[in-house]
Amino acid sequence: MRKLFGTDGIRGQANSEPLTPQTLTRLGQAIGLQFMYGDHRHRVVIGKDTRLSGYMVESALAAGLVSVGMDVAFVGPLPTPAVAMLTRSMRADLGVMISASHNPFADNGIKLFDPDGYKLSDDVERAIEARLESTLPLATPPHVGQMVQLDGAIDRYVEFVKGSIPRDVHFEGLRIVVDCANGSAYKVAPLVLKELGATVIPLSITPNGQNINEACGATCPQAMCDMVRKVGAHVGIAFDGDADRAVFSDEKGQLIDGDQIMALIATDWDDRGLLQGKGLVSTLMSNIGLERYLGTRGISLIRTAVGDRYVSETMRDEGFNVGGEQSGHIILSDYATAGDGLLTALQVLTVLSLKKKLASEVLHLFTPLPQILKNVKLPPSLLKHPEIEKTFEMARGRLGKNGRLVVRPSGTEPLIRIMAEGEDKATTEGIVDFLIMTLGTLAESAVA
Repeated sequence: MRKLFGTDGIRGQANSEPLTPQTLTRLGQAIGLQFMYGDHRHRVVIGKDTRLSGYMVESALAAGLVSVGMDVAFVGPLPTPAVAMLTRSMRADLGVMISASHNPFADNGIKLFDPDGYKLSDDVERAIEARLESTLPLATPPHVGQMVQLDGAIDRYVEFVKGSIPRDVHFEGLRIVVDCANGSAYKVAPLVLKELGATVIPLSITPNGQNINEACGATCPQAMCDMVRKVGAHVGIAFDGDADRAVFSDEKGQLIDGDQIMALIATDWDDRGLLQGKGLVSTLMSNIGLERYLGTRGISLIRTAVGDRYVSETMRDEGFNVGGEQSGHIILSDYATAGDGLLTALQVLTVLSLKKKLASEVLHLFTPLPQILKNVKLPPSLLKHPEIEKTFEMARGRLGKNGRLVVRPSGTEPLIRIMAEGEDKATTEGIVDFLIMTLGTLAESAVA
């Protein structure tokens, strides 16, 4: 078991453990030592989103890293996938993204990338935690690291993302609403789309350190959908705080999730002979409707545990080049090592541009089964209660042979997440509400 790391790095409230300056400095030392092998000058790339606490986290981590001999290159606010790309292209030993993704501004977190730009495995995360329990040797004065600001990082990422689509593709004539969540895409996303010829209607591009994800972005896309209808846009795009994922709206203001986007990209790439492994990798959360649709195309769906790094690991191990999550994390390994909302958006817009069809005609490829997902603020330890498995089995029986139930602790927040899927929406929602009531009753009895 890992103590600090969850499904997507380390996350918590800023200035509370483990995100205090003292712990972050020591964590920087442990992380640096984990990646210092070979007799060369070791380097780390550090990016962040727009949270006020990013300055503190960045400084404390960097102090720990240079104290063990690593050179630090700061790139400022940039999407998480940009940090992964820069780590790989600069031949750095480590990449660090400071972000709590879709969480409120008071939270923060740390995502780590290996020299190839991939998120760390569970084993490496456990090794870092083990180092924290031991003595951490500091560098001698001649070997203390340096800190520099890397100029031109945003330009490198802009060219990288644009290089993922054919040079003769442009978006002239497309009106696009872009919600940047007051996060790390607030500069780069509108810039890329404008350079490719689109008319951009930007939303949430004025970060102040405290408004990231506040009633905006991928986790609150209603403003984006409303603006699409208001201005008569062809499509809308909403990123989360660190822009490693995106959700979409068609021209009618109807929300499009990651399952539909994966279906679109997988079938488009399959038609063009680009889809590797004749399959798509996703998680337990993807809708059965996606699986059924892919089956009609002869494309398999491989499911993993929740977390885009598990998707990425399976893609690498089994030779697939398209994968992702229903939430909008899409990994296109021909181009990137991590989920990239902007890169995904360019793939979707390319299809729209080349097919000359409305978004509603190409982004609704299947009818999803009724799926109810609710979060409940209760201790995850309740899932080990002796009575709860009996309740789950009863719920699965009511959902029927075509239904599914996934109950899990959140890896990023102190929540229990409940997802039920079935043929009938009312029955499915009733089952989820019953489970929430049961968990609440068990919590009360445990306290008593």
